[in-house]
Amino acid sequence: MVQTKLAVDVMGGDHGPSVTVPACLEFLQSHDDAVMVLVGQQAVIEKELAKHRSSHLDRIEIVHAEETVSMDESPALALKHKKKSSMRIAINLVKEGSAGCCVSAGNTGALMAMAKFVLKTLPGIDRPAIATIIPTQYGHHYMLDLGANVDCTPEHLLQFGVMGSLLSSAVDHKDQPRVGLLNIGHEEGKGGEVVRKAWALLSASPLHFIGNIEGDDLFKDKADVIVCDGFVGNIALKTSEGLARMISGILKEEFGRSVVSKWMALLAMPVLKAIKRRLDGRQYNGANLLGLRGIVIKSHGSADRFAFKCALEVAYRTASSGLLERIASDMARANAALGLISTEPVMDAQ
Repeated sequence: MVQTKLAVDVMGGDHGPSVTVPACLEFLQSHDDAVMVLVGQQAVIEKELAKHRSSHLDRIEIVHAEETVSMDESPALALKHKKKSSMRIAINLVKEGSAGCCVSAGNTGALMAMAKFVLKTLPGIDRPAIATIIPTQYGHHYMLDLGANVDCTPEHLLQFGVMGSLLSSAVDHKDQPRVGLLNIGHEEGKGGEVVRKAWALLSASPLHFIGNIEGDDLFKDKADVIVCDGFVGNIALKTSEGLARMISGILKEEFGRSVVSKWMALLAMPVLKAIKRRLDGRQYNGANLLGLRGIVIKSHGSADRFAFKCALEVAYRTASSGLLERIASDMARANAALGLISTEPVMDAQ
């Protein structure tokens, strides 16, 4: 049996080993071909493992790390000074080929900085992008970038389109994923100069580009991949999360106003539970840092056990998909078709 090995930064996130370790044990219960490499303070990991009865400890490896990266730490300082941190060591394991992917709920900026520095980018990719699943009324799509790149060129947006299309194809097994460009209107001439030029590049590329997507299309089944810069994407993501929490809060408030409304809530409970399940953002936890020479998955820092397990699922599916090889080859094909070359030098790891 071919095994998939996941390196997990168990010290990252708001909760650390109290969430990440049991989530890893639960994940192993449903994946017989998976091996978990738990990276962090060995004594702390062993103490947490001792709290749980598991028959899968033979598929657990522990790699000791002396340091941790705090959630509010400067990415530049973490990159320079935290070479023995659990985050850095987990990424190093991917670089060395000792693990198929890295999963961390730690500091996003530090994770991106370390991952880019250690793993470097794939040929034809200038900047990695954060991509995650966005639920829609009838399914989901992938959206990128969600915060790694605030300022983008048209070429960067093209690269995001290629990477997102391949992610959808590799993980969701879609033959020709529909790629849309997030904009302020459906018409070709809408948006600023960067977006208009990106529209032209995407239109001329081998992608199945369907044109512009407006904000009110985000939760409709119009595209499989939505491309934008990190500034717009992060605002759209946080707005969506805030709206979901507001709807949940309003429902709870209205159904609790009186005895009659509480009885109505009791009658509507099956429907309310179904709505809660569909709006539960935890099941979509786990963002890909696309464009690197290795698979790195970012979990929400506040993730509970269920949410972190979902991030592990994303890592497992991505590591098993052959995504990296496909991104490199398809990006080269797209650049050749458009006469483009990579515009930024790759930084070597020291």
